[in-house]
Amino acid sequence: MKITTIGRFTGTLFLSLLFQHGLMAAENAPASPDGLHIDPVGTGPFYYDTAEGMDIRVRVLARGLIHPWSITWLPDGSALVTEKNVGRIRRIINDQLVEEPVQGAPTGIMVSKYKGLLDITTHPDFANEPYIYMSYNKILPGDKEAIAVARGRWDGTNIQDTRDIFVAQEGTTNGVRLLFGADDMLYVGVYVTTDNSNSFETMSHKGKILRFTPEGNIPDDNPFVGREGFLPEIYSYGHRTPTGMTLNQETGDIWNTEMGPNGGDEVNLVVPGGNYGWPLVSFGISYGGGWHSESFQMEGARNPMAFWMPGISVTGLTFYTGEEFPRWQGDLFVGGMQEGQIPGTGQLHRIKFNENMEEIRRESLLSDLRQRIRDVKQGPDGRLYLLTDEDDGVLLRIEAVAD
Repeated sequence: MKITTIGRFTGTLFLSLLFQHGLMAAENAPASPDGLHIDPVGTGPFYYDTAEGMDIRVRVLARGLIHPWSITWLPDGSALVTEKNVGRIRRIINDQLVEEPVQGAPTGIMVSKYKGLLDITTHPDFANEPYIYMSYNKILPGDKEAIAVARGRWDGTNIQDTRDIFVAQEGTTNGVRLLFGADDMLYVGVYVTTDNSNSFETMSHKGKILRFTPEGNIPDDNPFVGREGFLPEIYSYGHRTPTGMTLNQETGDIWNTEMGPNGGDEVNLVVPGGNYGWPLVSFGISYGGGWHSESFQMEGARNPMAFWMPGISVTGLTFYTGEEFPRWQGDLFVGGMQEGQIPGTGQLHRIKFNENMEEIRRESLLSDLRQRIRDVKQGPDGRLYLLTDEDDGVLLRIEAVAD
């Protein structure tokens, strides 16, 4: 069966904002219905026409994963996948899921609907420093919690000597993303909770992107080192939920995704010392209705590079640089879990920018699968890989179909 997906296209952010402001102001943003059954992904493969004139095929490589959250690759071509809700790491070898979990995940993981074992990545000089990095929700004494980052040494089969290199302040909860930058420093994106003020409290970890050495130390050139009233590990602040981080290989810049409260999801270019405005400015609406903030802009706060209204619950993102899809080179791919608070509306968005990194068009893909897409990454083979955050989560691979 061949499914044709035309996709959605957007013009400039300004025109889109004017349109969506008029559209959404009249809506009451009802809460998501409960109990809606979403069928698991079929066996596939699935075929699509895309807006750039390429045919693609989507294969199911692995299934039965329990809310997978992140994927990373090892030099031998195998991949490691985290399962959030059970705190496990699984390995995929030659497109086959290994039944036995990888040993060496952190201990003391707090597991719930939104918490558990989260991101996973490798040391940038893995040949000489074979370390695996993992973020998770850590149980603290007295039933308290905090997000944490651990690392352990890969022995070829399992992870050894896993230990924390960073534990955030008590009360930091839910998600946290990891990324090694072009400078080989470790960037840690920390969610903020419903306490909106914490994103601007510069002695708090909440709503921040933090920067560390691979060992977990604070680099001397962090933007707020030595500045009174700022934690020295802070790299940028005023974030809400850094649900994804990626490196633009062409420029060395870090980009992140960020969920708005109800709409107003963002893609941001992350700069040292940058202020991203949350909770004082947002393109989103409150969950009960009405615009979240009085203004969409604020002096000193950086505007997003792209945004969504209604939101798609943005997650992982990656710039495409491979040879498999020549017409997609330089495009940004962003995962989404649901559109407009409606279950079963997850999708993958492709955003094309001009030479000034201004959005010129956008395409929605895979919405017919109705899955919550948690992570999207380019694999070492130049193809795109997706994880679905479901009870029966799957690993998908997007391939080009020969002309």
